[in-house]
Amino acid sequence: MKLIQMFLEQLEREVPSTRKVLERVPEGIPDWKPHPKSMELGYLTSLVAGMPSWIALMIDQEFLDLGTGTRGPIPETSQERVALFDKSVDAAKRALSATTEEHLLTPWQLRMNGTVVDEKPRYQTIADTFTHFGHHRGQLTVYLRLNEKAVPSIYGPTADEKGF
Repeated sequence: MKLIQMFLEQLEREVPSTRKVLERVPEGIPDWKPHPKSMELGYLTSLVAGMPSWIALMIDQEFLDLGTGTRGPIPETSQERVALFDKSVDAAKRALSATTEEHLLTPWQLRMNGTVVDEKPRYQTIADTFTHFGHHRGQLTVYLRLNEKAVPSIYGPTADEKGF
């Protein structure tokens, strides 16, 4: 199997469960966090909704400099969160469908204020993004639980959803 097809299929598998998580995020408490060192609910939700677009960034750009970035707007409603997620997924699909296997083997850099902090082939950073995405989506399910919202099934049953 080719890398592009593998990534497209993995993205498709992650979409339904992520959409369910984003739909259940409570509204009106974007600054809520379970601990002072934790991310705010609104920012975490925006991060999860936007992460698939990182794949497009890794394909379309040579690097990302985190020292020059700013936080985007925080979606306030379920509809806004899902729309951001759908836009992000569409960007990833577009970039994956337009790239080549050879391009995925070329290096990509993560920088901080001009200093290279990581450099790997694009396919490795994309694979790592799926892991990072799963981590933050899981973190978001904990936030759901702590706010008395039902946690959807992702890779298996939850206390709230016994089946698929």
